[in-house]
Amino acid sequence: MLNNLRLMAVLAHPDDESLGLGGTLARYASEGVQVFLVTATRGENGRHGLSRSSSPEQLGRVREAELLAASRVLGVSEVCFLDYTDGALDRVNPAEAMVKIASHIRRVRPHVVLTFGPEGAYGHPDHIAISQLTTSAAVYAAYQQGVEPHSPAAEYPPHSIAKLYYIAWTRNKWDAYQAALKKLTSNVDGLERQATPWPDWAVTTVIHTAKHWPIVWRAVSCHESQMSIYQNLQKLSAEEHQALWGTQEFYRAFSLVNGGRRVESDLFEGLLQSGAAMESRNETAEWTGAAPQADSCSRTTAGQVP
Repeated sequence: MLNNLRLMAVLAHPDDESLGLGGTLARYASEGVQVFLVTATRGENGRHGLSRSSSPEQLGRVREAELLAASRVLGVSEVCFLDYTDGALDRVNPAEAMVKIASHIRRVRPHVVLTFGPEGAYGHPDHIAISQLTTSAAVYAAYQQGVEPHSPAAEYPPHSIAKLYYIAWTRNKWDAYQAALKKLTSNVDGLERQATPWPDWAVTTVIHTAKHWPIVWRAVSCHESQMSIYQNLQKLSAEEHQALWGTQEFYRAFSLVNGGRRVESDLFEGLLQSGAAMESRNETAEWTGAAPQADSCSRTTAGQVP
């Protein structure tokens, strides 16, 4: 059954998949779940360890290649780019971006979608934007009414995802991460934003990923242009790596298959019991093979070390 399940992560930049979701993506890929990644930008305006003469276009090409390499390590089946500019995601046409994401949801037909929470981890505008856009797209993808006939989303039939999750790091996780790396801040409109931990009681889902930490570290290491920023991670012991990557926490933003206060340990909880009902909700039959490929997407040879 697991190889018929599909998981999609929609994120803002290359390296979000490894640092933010690496353990979760690696775990489910290893269990036979088909894992897909949509990344809004190529990170071309970010900090890097390359020559100062490198242009944003050059850095974007480098970071795209790094993301594809990291995705192969994690077991991601396909990587797609939305082709937006790094650092300007909150200024794109929201209707256009929502349709782009919705078209990927309709094409891939994932059961579960992951993205940033509304706080954007540490207030990063791109993270906040991708959270808002993905949430809207998840709703838009499910309905036919109002979809423009010639829009990308109109190429595929409507699809209702079963569950939407936000990344929800607690204070303990942020403390461990920033102790190992650095304090993460974002300066926006003259104000400094910093990490905003989720309260423990708000976490709905804890995924155990400890045995996958070596894969996560290999994936993080693929982002060579960023290693001057991540250099402290290279000094961590195996025990410290396991503590940092041992669990990943989420907030279940909505679910059509389960609910309640009990903390989940599986993103697909409720789906195996509700599979027939979900299939009838999505009027077209679910396919079990590879999803159709779209422009700005790359299929990976999942699980390979570059």
